[in-house]
Amino acid sequence: MSASEQARPDSERMLGQAPIGGLILKLSLPAVAAQVINVLYNVVDRMYIGNIPDIGATALTGVGVTFPVLMIVSSFAAFAGMGGAPLAGIRLGAGDKAGAERILGNCLSLLLVLSAVLTIGFQLFHTPILVAFGAKPALLPYAQDYITIYLWGTVSVQLALGLNTFISAQGRSGTAMVSVAIGAALNIVLDPIFIFVFNMGVRGAAIATVISQTVSAVWVLGFLLSSRSALRIRRENLRFSPKVLAGVAALGVAPFIMQSTESLVTITLNRGMGRYGGELYMGTITILQSVMQLVVLPLQGITQGTQPIISYNYGAKNYARVRATFKRVLSISLAYTVSAFLLVSLLARPLARMFTSDTALLELTASAMPVFFGGIWAFGAQMSCQAAFMGLGQAKVSLFLALLRKVILLIPLAILLPILLGGDPFAIYLAEPISDVAASITTLCLFGWHYKRLLAEPAES
Repeated sequence: MSASEQARPDSERMLGQAPIGGLILKLSLPAVAAQVINVLYNVVDRMYIGNIPDIGATALTGVGVTFPVLMIVSSFAAFAGMGGAPLAGIRLGAGDKAGAERILGNCLSLLLVLSAVLTIGFQLFHTPILVAFGAKPALLPYAQDYITIYLWGTVSVQLALGLNTFISAQGRSGTAMVSVAIGAALNIVLDPIFIFVFNMGVRGAAIATVISQTVSAVWVLGFLLSSRSALRIRRENLRFSPKVLAGVAALGVAPFIMQSTESLVTITLNRGMGRYGGELYMGTITILQSVMQLVVLPLQGITQGTQPIISYNYGAKNYARVRATFKRVLSISLAYTVSAFLLVSLLARPLARMFTSDTALLELTASAMPVFFGGIWAFGAQMSCQAAFMGLGQAKVSLFLALLRKVILLIPLAILLPILLGGDPFAIYLAEPISDVAASITTLCLFGWHYKRLLAEPAES
């Protein structure tokens, strides 16, 4: 071991030297837990809201209309966090700690600016935005009650989600998991208190979420300011650097589009269901997308947990280790998505019952779920390849893949299929599996084409 390697923190040496199988497990399990815990913020809100006596089904559908706004807020956190963290990981791998901390400082400043813009913009125009997103008169009051309170916690969401990626980039996925777990656990406790005990309904769910996200944000900031962190927030790095921001933007635009286009998907599905099926069908979309989050986010945890390994070793020019890591995560991801497809198909009714006790909504959701999730078995391939491209800093390819599944395939299919099939709202459910399979096949082919060029040994170049 060289003197420079010996001088590095244990977490960095682990990324470059530890056995790959155990390392993936060590980094991915906390990342999976963090993703599952994080999704509980919104999913638990919907579970409690959907079971409010008398108004549960309507309130659940109304809160579901706010989902695009929530995704836009979190997508800006991904823009800064997931755009900066892989670059910081590459800098750490190259031994440039000062450069990595400069990226962290710029991303913190960027997150604060974005928070202010989003809070002011959405608070001023939330009503016409919700109406444009498909909120009908019966749903609008519930959507307004939730979103007006939630938006005051935008800065907490930005900091908690955006900065937590820099903890993972150090190989400290366990600490990153704790950051998320603290807020999510608090949210689970506070939700029933504010919703049922204080009788605040939808507004109570939003208050609980804002408090919980704020606690998470304070924890993340505290860690990154402490001596425990390999990357620390320093005042001199908060001043914007055009060069750093350009790099963050180039890489961050892909995860931003991945998350923000989820808003377009929700808007398209809600408006399509409202047109062809009515409010009952719109309610199924809220439940189906909640289950989709529960299924997909652990997969994102697996792939994001391996990104620090890929970024660090790519920066250190250890290409053989990058190749071995990708092959392992691809096999794990495909095994997971095939298992998820089987489980969702078998447990459609129990999963739907978690969100509603309304008989009509329960029956329709249970019958639609196996169709909606019909292509999830192939999704592991796309997620693995896309995460690898992100870890390698390949911004343009990541951007294309981010657009492919949702913007190029899913949204047009959701619009065209019901027209082609005579206005049947069930045709909208078919758009999801078709786009999943087509995008996964395309992504695998594209990765195979780039594979040798990106990961060729210097002697082969």
